Amino acid sequence: MNDRLNSSDVSSVGVPTTSLGLILQRGGEELILEKVSDRFTIRPIDDISPKQLSQANWGSWCRSIPKAELALFTVAPPQLDKAMSVARASHNVAFASHVYQIKDNPAANIYLTNQITIQFASWVDAATINAITTKFGLIQAKSVPTLANTFVFLVSEQATENPIKITNHLISLPEVLVAEPNIIVHQQHHYQPRDPLYPQQWYLNHKGGNQLANGSHIFVENAWDITRGVRSVVVAVVDDSFDLNHPDFQGSGKIVAPRDFKENDFLPLPDEQETSHGTACAGIALAEENGTGIAGVAPGCALMPIRTTGFLDDESIEAIFDWASEKGASIISCSWGASAIYFPLSLRQRAAITRAATRGRNGKGCVILFAAGNANRPINGSVYEQGWEKNIIKGNTKWLSGFAVHPDVIAVAASTSLNKKAAYSNWGTNISVCAPSNNASPGMWFQQTGYIYTQPAIATAISGRGMFTTDQVGAAGYDPSNFTDNFGGTSSATPVVAGVAALILSVNPDLSAKQVKRILEETADKIVDLDADAQLGLRYGSYDENGHSQWFGYGKVNALRAVQAAQQLRTVMVSATRQIGGQNQNQVAIPDNDLQGIKSAIAISDSSLIKDIQVSVNISHDFLGDVEIYLIAPNNHLVLLQNRTLGRRSELQATYTVESHPILQQLLSLPANGRWQLWVIDRVLQDVGKLNNWELTLGI
Repeated sequence: MNDRLNSSDVSSVGVPTTSLGLILQRGGEELILEKVSDRFTIRPIDDISPKQLSQANWGSWCRSIPKAELALFTVAPPQLDKAMSVARASHNVAFASHVYQIKDNPAANIYLTNQITIQFASWVDAATINAITTKFGLIQAKSVPTLANTFVFLVSEQATENPIKITNHLISLPEVLVAEPNIIVHQQHHYQPRDPLYPQQWYLNHKGGNQLANGSHIFVENAWDITRGVRSVVVAVVDDSFDLNHPDFQGSGKIVAPRDFKENDFLPLPDEQETSHGTACAGIALAEENGTGIAGVAPGCALMPIRTTGFLDDESIEAIFDWASEKGASIISCSWGASAIYFPLSLRQRAAITRAATRGRNGKGCVILFAAGNANRPINGSVYEQGWEKNIIKGNTKWLSGFAVHPDVIAVAASTSLNKKAAYSNWGTNISVCAPSNNASPGMWFQQTGYIYTQPAIATAISGRGMFTTDQVGAAGYDPSNFTDNFGGTSSATPVVAGVAALILSVNPDLSAKQVKRILEETADKIVDLDADAQLGLRYGSYDENGHSQWFGYGKVNALRAVQAAQQLRTVMVSATRQIGGQNQNQVAIPDNDLQGIKSAIAISDSSLIKDIQVSVNISHDFLGDVEIYLIAPNNHLVLLQNRTLGRRSELQATYTVESHPILQQLLSLPANGRWQLWVIDRVLQDVGKLNNWELTLGI
């Protein structure tokens, strides 16, 4: 893959090299961009007031994007080039840039910052790095924690091209493994309330009733007999704002390390016209049990309210997860995603989440949850689209939620009060668990248009009761009262699971983040929905041989069973006393662009329980960025060892340990005996390679 963009007339995605300004390097992929015809951004040289911006003669000022010091302007499409030229000629403007969107990804606008992230090969020294970056007019700003030889650079005034073009030149160099521009997209909440909800918390516990199926709640009352949560367990809820004056957020030690990244202060309160999605989410997980109002899933735990800017880029994601981790969050609950249909995470975004998931809680890792989304679409897959309102999406469409598919994240889907799939709930092989929520038609919310685009109508009735939670005090918010009966979506399912995770850590704080995820999955209720999806006609409501459902993950969370399992694991793990293992030296070719891949096996006969595990792999490949590597345990449990982040490297000799890859903790305490397999997949056409050998070492 050494000539992806430099020695032919066509890139790996079939785009002429003359169009390198329209190829976005992102998460090991090349995404095709389109210029938005009626808007552009400028970065003022000095602070300019909104009034001054509104009087500019190069277009109509739309809004400011403070995080990147950008101002967004709209113009009639025929006037775009002229308006940008006028802006660039102004002494008040540092630069003007097009606004982009990903091809076939409507209403997901992308704004350029002046940052580029570059990961150099391990053999590249500082002098070479300086020579390469100086050539492109880049100034080193900082290194990226936990990523070797990886730095953030600023595009200087001496640069002759924009960050997109620069990164495409850089990725063609043998010294560069990854080069990505830092882009900004709108943050999208996974629910915008629309349907009436019943004012009661049936999702915690119920004994039946109207539209209440047996066992559709999470059995929290029985879990509360063991614990109602402790203040030392802190749940960071990351969202738009929080009404911290609400009676259900009062109590000694209830609020910990609040942060407002939008206003850059420590009071993440809602604006005057803001409905406050975060207030509703926080209430479901953590509302204080104080004799009034409602009770959250984990009422005794603490709340860390983190207000986002409403825009997502590398720095904002780093700021969110670094703050939560450094300030002592045990759990990080995120009921949002990117306002885009197909959105892989950048190198820095993936690293920020992994850093919190592996280094938080003094190395045990923060438990991180993301809502799956509300479009009734795969979080990683393709659907042939037709019948959308205004044909905003049509034809074969690839969907990807980069946050929800991150290997260190718990992706949460939604079930209903009837133990069915919520009609809107996104689905796929990456779903971890589901939790109760409301039911409603699917919809895709685009922040910049302020509009919910509806999919083809669902002919059948949509049944199921809604969620009841905290709202802003007084008339502001979703409802004139202090509570709302009009909230739901995977946005409300996610804090339900966050609350259960908080109860787990309240009884066993020594658990790792991976162990918490495993407990949630292994103790979940296997609810079944054999009906076809009313919109797509799919039937994914049963479970495969590994106990996984594309609709429900490993099932609906059960607070009682989860807390009981955490109690049983309270004893400290005994250190391994001896090692067993094996090697497979058979060299095997890895089939190109074949999702079946190849599997290489090692048989273990000792049935002792596993206390430590490490996997050593030797692979040669023309472009290792095409390759994913999994370990399959004898019970068919699948662990992702290596995702597609190796870029241009051609040789891999790596050892994956519990310390370096905490995901391997999922296999601890299992019997060692059986057939272990290494599964290697090449996902992209063109380059080939081979598995030279691999070794498995188990501590027992």
